[in-house]
Amino acid sequence: MSQSPEPFELALQVRPEDIDELGHVNNVSYLRWVQDVAVAHWRAVAPLTDQAKLQWIILRHEIDYKRPAYLGDEILARTWVGTATRIRFERHTEIVRASDFTLLAKARTLWCPMGVKTGKPAVVSNEVRACFSVGPAPAAQ
Repeated sequence: MSQSPEPFELALQVRPEDIDELGHVNNVSYLRWVQDVAVAHWRAVAPLTDQAKLQWIILRHEIDYKRPAYLGDEILARTWVGTATRIRFERHTEIVRASDFTLLAKARTLWCPMGVKTGKPAVVSNEVRACFSVGPAPAAQ
């Protein structure tokens, strides 16, 4: 198994619409941030030819909320891809407060690449796999 690339980071700001009736960031905002940093990572690293051919769907989210965030907090979302199979990519995300790096939430998401034209699960190129995954290479077909 190869070494994982460095985590990709995205800076975020807690906005008024992120705050719930308890006065802290709503769980839906954390989930949106998990998706936002994954999409930003894909767009920043994947070759444009693969971006034109593939789209990603979420199969599963697991998220653990550790500490609250509040209006005005600056947030850092970090993500990296873990184990990858032929058509399933495990992505890890940590949401931390930028000022003190306190872990606010962590997530594990399973993503499936879909062909833009077919709408069906698709195998990613070796180039994409090398950029993102640490799991086994796809089985020979």
